[in-house]
Amino acid sequence: MKTSGAVTKWLFILTLPALLISATIAVEFNSHELYNRGYQKYGVSQTTGLSQTELEKVTTELINYFNSNEEYLSLTIIKDSQPFKLFNQREIAHMKDVKRLVRMDYHLLLGTAIYIGAYAGICLLWRRRRYWRRLVWGVAIGSSLALGVIVAMGLASTVMDFDQLFLKFHHLAFTNQLWMLDPTKDYLIMLFPEDFWYDATMLFAKITIGVSATLCGLSWGYLRLSKRQSKN
Repeated sequence: MKTSGAVTKWLFILTLPALLISATIAVEFNSHELYNRGYQKYGVSQTTGLSQTELEKVTTELINYFNSNEEYLSLTIIKDSQPFKLFNQREIAHMKDVKRLVRMDYHLLLGTAIYIGAYAGICLLWRRRRYWRRLVWGVAIGSSLALGVIVAMGLASTVMDFDQLFLKFHHLAFTNQLWMLDPTKDYLIMLFPEDFWYDATMLFAKITIGVSATLCGLSWGYLRLSKRQSKN
């Protein structure tokens, strides 16, 4: 019984960082604001020749694609008053690979959310102070671990610049070279240049650090306060 309790407790601790990270990634892939801010910052309308209205359509269609059961992305926009297929076959095939990663993130988010919800529910419904403390202690350690992961990523970026990290990620994440596109003619690169992904990574770090630090501060504060009250 004690062994199973220890296993479930440490699984909760390890699951919390996975939940925070996967949730942040899911939020970013579904953020109209993030996409539109990138279009404006990097002059995507001028680079692609697409109006702001058409770029907003691209954003909506991409988000819909990530959340649909469609295997391939088919996106027709209006350019120079004519219907235009935005992505070529290579880009479409690469987007299928990207969607696979996004859906893996969704599955991770769902699985971790279910486990954490179940564990928290059991601890809270047990109505014993030591189980409440166990839950808060798990949140404190788990959120601290999440902070440690982001700090480690930050340290890695000081050793290796973002270009190298971005390249290494693609070699690890994809089993083909469909991601090697031409920025002068492939719209996927024109829409989302490497600097866009740098901004998205920085935003990911800020969100994860902010949420983790908040959980960490609140949980450790609660543990310290309850310990002080138990002594009185």
